[in-house]
Amino acid sequence: MTTMTWMTHSEEDTKQFGEKLGGLLQAGDVLTLEGDLGAGKTTFTKGLAKGLGVKRTVNSPTFTIIKEYMGRLPFYHMDVYRLEDSDEDLGFEEFFNGEGVTVVEWSQFIEDYLPEERLELTIEYVDETSRKISVAARSPHFEQVCKEMSS
Repeated sequence: MTTMTWMTHSEEDTKQFGEKLGGLLQAGDVLTLEGDLGAGKTTFTKGLAKGLGVKRTVNSPTFTIIKEYMGRLPFYHMDVYRLEDSDEDLGFEEFFNGEGVTVVEWSQFIEDYLPEERLELTIEYVDETSRKISVAARSPHFEQVCKEMSS
């Protein structure tokens, strides 16, 4: 597993990081996204969606669990926080093995359903404008994506 870290120094930097990553993703890619409230998860996700060609406004799916968007690939944004202490299977495999890209926030609550091959991202608040984005690539495909992000 390859791990890498990037720093962003503004909200726009964080969006651009997400946009660049979104341009490198392909059908069936699953990303997990961790970070405290206010760390920049939604900002990052807006950039990712833009990189996937999504034109609609992207916001957190906190109350709906899964939001779907159309771009060059379908984009599924999940916030599974409300599934803590739940054994309910919402058909995650259909999303994870489908034709789109899936981002899962609070993924520890559905760990048993996650695919082995995934990209794990953690966004940490550094100061008012800076964020530390740590990425763990759990497949050769995502290792290549990380290399391309670095160039």
